[in-house]
Amino acid sequence: MDAHRGDDSRGGDHGRGDDRGLSTIEVVILAPVMILFILVLVAFGQLVDGRGALDGAARDAARAGSIQKDHGTAMAEARKAAEADLSDVCSGPVSVVQTSQGFAPDTIFTVEVSCQVRGLAMLGLDVPTTLTSSFSSPLDPFRRTA
Repeated sequence: MDAHRGDDSRGGDHGRGDDRGLSTIEVVILAPVMILFILVLVAFGQLVDGRGALDGAARDAARAGSIQKDHGTAMAEARKAAEADLSDVCSGPVSVVQTSQGFAPDTIFTVEVSCQVRGLAMLGLDVPTTLTSSFSSPLDPFRRTA
């Protein structure tokens, strides 16, 4: 009986010895997966940040254009405002398009701002991610006259 117990204990020790390298293998397999997961979270965080920045740029562009005296100046100021807001967010040119009709007093000045954000490109995925945002601002009755 004691001899049998001795065999079991040696067999148990031998079984524990087989598991010694298992945690190293787990780390080698799981570490790249965890790093990839973190990079995906950062990339989607950049997309969310880009969406917020684009919404703010559209708001600023519409407001900057709505206080100008003429249509040409309004579009130039709207582009300037949007480009200033998105200089560190977009990876390409910033597009600013007026989507409202005309530039008559007591109307709404609406612009649509779009650009390609970095987002998933940092992961090596060449997925074009173009975000668009629109905002409206009433034409200021006390617009600049000079």
